[in-house]
Amino acid sequence: MTPDLTIVHLYPELLRTYGDLGNVLTLRRRAEWRGFTVEVAGVSHGDPIRWSSPAALLFMGGGTDRVQEVVTPDLFGRRDEIREAVDRGAAALGICDAYQLFGHLYVDLAGRPMEGLGLLDVETVAGQDRLVGRVVAQAELWGRTMELVGFENHGGRTTLGPGCDPLAVVSVGSGNNGSDKTEGAAQGSIVGTYLHGPVLPSNPALADSLLERALLPITGGQPLRGLDDALEEAAHQRARDLANG
Repeated sequence: MTPDLTIVHLYPELLRTYGDLGNVLTLRRRAEWRGFTVEVAGVSHGDPIRWSSPAALLFMGGGTDRVQEVVTPDLFGRRDEIREAVDRGAAALGICDAYQLFGHLYVDLAGRPMEGLGLLDVETVAGQDRLVGRVVAQAELWGRTMELVGFENHGGRTTLGPGCDPLAVVSVGSGNNGSDKTEGAAQGSIVGTYLHGPVLPSNPALADSLLERALLPITGGQPLRGLDDALEEAAHQRARDLANG
């Protein structure tokens, strides 16, 4: 049977430093709890991507700089296929390293440039120190407003071009570059963020925004049924309290 939604998880065995499997599980469960059938398709080096359902959501997590170097050539070889999927309506979420590689360019500490997928109008240059700590940010995405909480740990300084919007504005934390108070980026159906945690279990509004976007071919734009998010909201509140000291 063809599933309603395919979650394409890129390089799950490599990009898992920050518990990013939790993001995939959150997306899967929140869709299944609403009655949608879901397939999670892990994609490693050289594997074909199976776009086996009407709705698709592409996910790529974070890792070390060394892992980023390893996956970049394989990822770049998939650029046209991924862009075509996005043009067909697929949603995508990139965390940390993936967020950087969703952009046009990443320049490492040695000054070596790595071309990205160009899904987001952002560029990243490695800094001499890391931006580390808890984050609280106010986000706006596809008509929804929400508070985001999470943890950042990145050396990159990301700047946004005119083709995309910041995902959020930070009230606590450094965000994209430590200077302009922006966090993450959104462009069309693509979202990138530096927030770890993993980010989605304690930010159910962000998870549902991604699901609503990905499931448009199934729902026709109807809002998703509400869920009992008492545990998720408690986790969100705890993260906010820790961030605010």
